Amino acid sequence: MHPALSIIVFTTASGLGYGLAAALGLGLLNPALVSTKLAHFVALALIGGGLLSSTLHLGNPQRAWRALSQWRSSWLSREGVMAIVTFVPLCISAYAAIFHSRYLLLPGLLGVAGAGVTVYCTSMIYASLKSVQAWHTPLTPLCYLLFAGAGGSLLGLLFAAAGGGDTPILALLSIAFLGAAWTAKLAWRRNMENMDPLSTPESATGLGNLGRVRLFERPHINDNYLTSEMGFRVARKHADKLAKISLIAGGIVPAVLVLGVLASGASGLGVALAALAVLSHAVGMLTERWLFFAEARHAVMNYYGG
Repeated sequence: MHPALSIIVFTTASGLGYGLAAALGLGLLNPALVSTKLAHFVALALIGGGLLSSTLHLGNPQRAWRALSQWRSSWLSREGVMAIVTFVPLCISAYAAIFHSRYLLLPGLLGVAGAGVTVYCTSMIYASLKSVQAWHTPLTPLCYLLFAGAGGSLLGLLFAAAGGGDTPILALLSIAFLGAAWTAKLAWRRNMENMDPLSTPESATGLGNLGRVRLFERPHINDNYLTSEMGFRVARKHADKLAKISLIAGGIVPAVLVLGVLASGASGLGVALAALAVLSHAVGMLTERWLFFAEARHAVMNYYGG
């Protein structure tokens, strides 16, 4: 599949934003701290910016609102509806923290639940597609949820360290989520690499009973929408190299840096290490999301010799 930059930015930014919103909703950051007030702004900005970025992939972005009407059957529509609904408790929590230095339990927990459901809906846009076998697995939503938790914990740790707040809980959560997320992602990659194709040229054409089916001539002389959007290819050696980079930058380096934050506490060094951990994780996630699309094979490519 063609790795569209707008979708890569959307899934990365919104995951970080919802993860941070969940950390705030659980009351893991002191609402009296200026850094926590800023964290609410950052969470809403990441979520809103990510959603706006996703509309750039549409042919007519001004008609994006129409997607909200198909929530009964479309995971994309459910994601949009849940994103709007979730903004309500998130904004209430942000108002209470910013203007009254208070943590509100009910809006906080509703925000956590809404963030989790919205990220799940985002993941199901891809996991529900039977035509892309690599995505059609329960590991896809699991990875999305765990990565959101990892990114949110790292961002929460950064704001806690910057405000002189309590960092050990968020540091331990960051390490736990990073370990769980990358364990799930490695399992996802093994599943993708070892799966037997459900759709083959033989099954797609219905000629399998006659023997092996080979492409004689492409359906189109020039590239079209299908070949450009669903026929993207990345060399195996490059994919393996990028997978290692995503694991190192998105998992191993942040985990080591978080251990440094635990050792240094809420100090200038701790803030610097936490900031580097967030930056490294973001780079790893952008790489991971690029590969998520680039390595996916759509069944329609059976008709194009893919």
